[in-house]
Amino acid sequence: MTHREYVAGRLLPDFESREFLLNHVAATMRFYHPRCIDPAGGFFHFFRDNGDIYDRGTRHLVSSTRFVFNYSMAWQAFGDDAYRAAVRHGIDYLRRAHRDPATGGYAWELRDGVATDATNHCYGLAFVVLAYAKAIEVGIRPAAKWLEETWELMERRFWDPRHGLYADEASPDWSVLSPYRGQNANMHACEAWLAAYEATREPRYLERAALLADNMVNRQAALAGGLVWEHYRPDWTVDWDYNRGDRSNIFRPWGFQPGHQTEWAKLLLILDRHAPAGWYLPRAQALFDRALDMSWDARHGGMVYGNDRDGEFYDDDKYFWVQAESIAAAALLAQRTGEPRYRDWYRRLWEYSWMHFVDHRHGAWFRILSRDNRKYDDLKSPAGKTDYHTMGACHEVLRAM
Repeated sequence: MTHREYVAGRLLPDFESREFLLNHVAATMRFYHPRCIDPAGGFFHFFRDNGDIYDRGTRHLVSSTRFVFNYSMAWQAFGDDAYRAAVRHGIDYLRRAHRDPATGGYAWELRDGVATDATNHCYGLAFVVLAYAKAIEVGIRPAAKWLEETWELMERRFWDPRHGLYADEASPDWSVLSPYRGQNANMHACEAWLAAYEATREPRYLERAALLADNMVNRQAALAGGLVWEHYRPDWTVDWDYNRGDRSNIFRPWGFQPGHQTEWAKLLLILDRHAPAGWYLPRAQALFDRALDMSWDARHGGMVYGNDRDGEFYDDDKYFWVQAESIAAAALLAQRTGEPRYRDWYRRLWEYSWMHFVDHRHGAWFRILSRDNRKYDDLKSPAGKTDYHTMGACHEVLRAM
């Protein structure tokens, strides 16, 4: 296949070119900017396919922080001062609206600036860390202090030194710690501490990221046949039944998540870039290879969302972030190994995404498709989706180049 082949009447771009990746980020940013900026504070979080805002009052911690990431990376790529101003705008809202100065916690969800769910989530704090790290990179100097503050908060409230992993959820006043333990919070904490290290060069952030990765993809994965399972009990034994049959919880889905296996592969290669260790590459390859083997839909293309314990399709919908994270992982593996199969997967994943997920009319990516690649609705970006995964993948591939 040449880079410029026609598929279904559409001329494909050169997915490996720097120009394409930068142009795709710019096009995606045009979907969100400036319509996502609420002059009264923070960002709007709910967009239809055409960019219309369908909920102007609800704010979710995950989107509030991911928008900061998007704008910081866009400023670093393009130098537009409006992007840098949006980082400041987002950080101000994070401090003023999400953060509770009495408890130090961050509200999970707000409505018209008032907390409707003040539960403390380690997953959410991981993205707070990511936001502060990216704020540092655009020159917001107080963010270094706020990053340190969040390290101490997570250390005090969620860190489990016995198991070398973070707990997941606590009540608004921190008095009750949930017995649930999850890999997702720890995976994004690993990502966040890597970003914190890149922004500050503080060794403890890199050391923590490496410890989280080792404990999840080696020790914990050994309990589940070599793949990372999602859910655990307080002693970090596998909970095979948590959320079985419930497909509504996007942060705690049941089954093996192929997108999380490839996301871990990406993180391992970023760790290897900063502090090489002999096991990072083979473990990244094993996770990526098994994920693609289990999840690739030979009939309709793309990776399915979830596999059951036997590796069969469990949730065969297609999610945008699964394809995007796998694109990034494939690129890093191709760059690191030089093996043609990873370059082939990179192109194959991009081709599928370009044909089915990228909205060539309005911009950004669609969120969820059926197995045969049909849209369920016109809700492109409800809270949680800011295309941080898709633009983040492009930025990571650019860095690998």
